[in-house]
Amino acid sequence: MAFLFCAQITFGQNPLQPRYRKAAYGNEHVTLQNENIRLDMFKRVDGWGWGELYTANGKYLGILEHLGEIMMRDQDIPVRCVADSYEIINDERGEGLAFQVKSVVARDVLKNTSFDNWMRYPFTEPPLVGEVSITLDKNKALIYLKYRLISTGNYYARYIRGPWLKIGEGSFGTAKEDAILPGVEWAINDEWTSGTDWFKDPWAMKYVPHPNKVTMPLMALSHEGTSVSLSWDPNQVATRWFNYRPHVPQPVFASPNFIDRMNNQLMGLMVPDATIEGHENEVYAEIPLELKIDQEINFDAEIHVTTGNGVDAMVNWVKQNSLPDPGEPRWPYEEALDRIANAYNTNLWHEGEGFGYYQRNTRIKPNVPSFMDRYIRENKKTSLAKELKAKVEWSREQMGDRKLKADAAQKRGEDLLALQRKDGSFVFDPEGRHYTKDDFMVATSFIESMGIVGDTALEIIMLPAIELLDAGRKTGDTRFTEAAQRAFDYCMYMKRPEAGDYWETPIHAANLLASGHAAIGYYEAYREFGDEMYREKSIYWIRTLLAFTHMWEPVKMPMLYNTKPVLSSSDWYFANWVRDHVQWEVLRVFNESAAREIHWGDIDREIDWDRFQEGITQAAMQWIIIHTEDSWRPHNLPSTWEGYKNGDYDYCYPDTHNSTTGMYGGMFISPEPIVTNIYYLLDRKNK
Repeated sequence: MAFLFCAQITFGQNPLQPRYRKAAYGNEHVTLQNENIRLDMFKRVDGWGWGELYTANGKYLGILEHLGEIMMRDQDIPVRCVADSYEIINDERGEGLAFQVKSVVARDVLKNTSFDNWMRYPFTEPPLVGEVSITLDKNKALIYLKYRLISTGNYYARYIRGPWLKIGEGSFGTAKEDAILPGVEWAINDEWTSGTDWFKDPWAMKYVPHPNKVTMPLMALSHEGTSVSLSWDPNQVATRWFNYRPHVPQPVFASPNFIDRMNNQLMGLMVPDATIEGHENEVYAEIPLELKIDQEINFDAEIHVTTGNGVDAMVNWVKQNSLPDPGEPRWPYEEALDRIANAYNTNLWHEGEGFGYYQRNTRIKPNVPSFMDRYIRENKKTSLAKELKAKVEWSREQMGDRKLKADAAQKRGEDLLALQRKDGSFVFDPEGRHYTKDDFMVATSFIESMGIVGDTALEIIMLPAIELLDAGRKTGDTRFTEAAQRAFDYCMYMKRPEAGDYWETPIHAANLLASGHAAIGYYEAYREFGDEMYREKSIYWIRTLLAFTHMWEPVKMPMLYNTKPVLSSSDWYFANWVRDHVQWEVLRVFNESAAREIHWGDIDREIDWDRFQEGITQAAMQWIIIHTEDSWRPHNLPSTWEGYKNGDYDYCYPDTHNSTTGMYGGMFISPEPIVTNIYYLLDRKNK
């Protein structure tokens, strides 16, 4: 028997046999189905409880393991929520099923069995009751999950699990193309999440991360062209009692599923959360969640099935939810320009030396910030502009003629040709041309190399490929452009951006700077060679920036559009880039794009890249340091503390922001790239 709505609901007994073999089947099922997705819900012997997920063409993806589960502190086995029956529901989103659930009472299950006279659990009623509704979207491969659970008494819970997906269970197992928890994990092929490829323990453990470390509230797993993702509201109050602290939905992510040691891949939500950083990675909470009678436990989540990989899943999330509104900037753009220009006229100017600031062993040399001529031209009647003009003229007199020789491009092209391998690639040379810091030597001495000499990765190839393309254009030497094309073709199979921070991190770790340079490189290749596949690849790479960018912010902690530089640590131990944000890299990507007149908002119209650039620029403005606000502390340069207190670094911005504390720290960076991005945004608005 079947009911046909906008979606199809089929129910019955026996004919449909479950694929999941670890549940006792009660011989009843009901199916939610539209043109894009199918979910079969099955009844266990003790009540309705699990679902099996399929694509429209019948590919089995995995299971929704239960309708909720609780592990009590005072009971040594977990109990699941089950329902005696279901109700068909419908709303503007689509049709679905509502289950009135209650958790199993272990004492009742053991009654009248051989266990009854020697096992006696203290709980005589279900600790959880409530409703779980599952709604299928009318037109999309999208399932809405709504959990409304209530505690029936005063209990201590080591966990309460809501949506709990085991992808690959009973089908492709642990095989995958990628597994992405944005801002935290990006594993490909047979790599493990929480593996030691990019971290060493204990930092490698990220299967129950602090929720603030997740940049986009989504987990995605892909296999052979299909991705499954679980998304949620990261600021939802999953549970709270009276004046106790609130708990938000806590993501749990493991590929392969080393948590249960099963041949599948886990995506789930639970409480308590790990917003206290010292309690990360506790699947069983060391400090149990204290429940009171009638306390609510709520989870709202969505399951999406998308064609493509994890990047496509993130794009689908953005298209569904839109990029977040950056809101009002810290200062109006024109005021920000004036403030920063004034800093260059005061604390960032050193008479007889030039523009800049002292940090480490810095020696200030005459130079002219790239935005200065424009600012002076557009504000020429102001006293500030007149004073800056005099400083700029003095600096240029000291600089002299620093133009490159005419044959510099030819020489650079020849040098790169000598380094390129026959297959078009370039190799990692940490003791030679890639030596910028001694981090590689430190890591090799302490633990292991961060990259093998002679290895290659995306950024290692992209930078010389772009240089070769530029050299070919400047000189007309087709050998350079042909060599660049070989390099771009070599990287066509790559899917994860890698190696942008090769000077201090493992070269194969997912990296933001590599995303940006690959996007720029492939768009320049499209311009040069006209092949549409290069344009498509440039769009793919610019979209990978989404994995590093904060698309939400916790209550009372501004960090919308803050970015992670790389999903790894420095030197295996010395900096945790899953915890800390860095903004200079994403600013550089858009500065370099603007300098090449690459307008991502025109190239990829499915995503509002102008809004994205506005977001990352306003985030950087939020980072700007003013010493009277006392919002920064030094890290590896403690000597800068006195200068900071004196205002020497005012209107610079710091290297890092801690996503768990909300504090800024590290070295100082010139505000020049912030200004450049502001000018770009003003030009886009006025075009």
